[in-house]
Amino acid sequence: MSWTNKYPNNQGYFEKYGGKFVPETLMPALEELERSYVKICKNRKFQIELQKLLRDYAGRPTPLYYAKRLSAQVGAKVYLKREDLLLGGAHKINNTLGQALLAKHMGKTRVIAETGAGQHGVATATAAAMLGLKCDIYM
Repeated sequence: MSWTNKYPNNQGYFEKYGGKFVPETLMPALEELERSYVKICKNRKFQIELQKLLRDYAGRPTPLYYAKRLSAQVGAKVYLKREDLLLGGAHKINNTLGQALLAKHMGKTRVIAETGAGQHGVATATAAAMLGLKCDIYM
């Protein structure tokens, strides 16, 4: 997908794959979020702050582990990307740190998340705590 197709067209579609189908009551908040993200995503200070959080707080980059015995068993070199070593035990923190940092830059004081098994909730609460934001998790 090219950069020009990264955002939906005027009808809300991402090329042939669908679009923004959300309740109208959520649209103002989503539009505010989109405007804020587009404005800040290329901001060098924001990028540096996020990279520092990912490196120093979350533990990125995570190592590659050569799985010697598995490689021998399957007859190919197998490497495992150790995302389980990140703070919280999963890749979820990669996303939630960016979301919480954006919320903070937007002047928000609270983040809200929905989670099924709980890992996204843990990551959201972790990111919120790091950045001094209140957090509500719904399961």
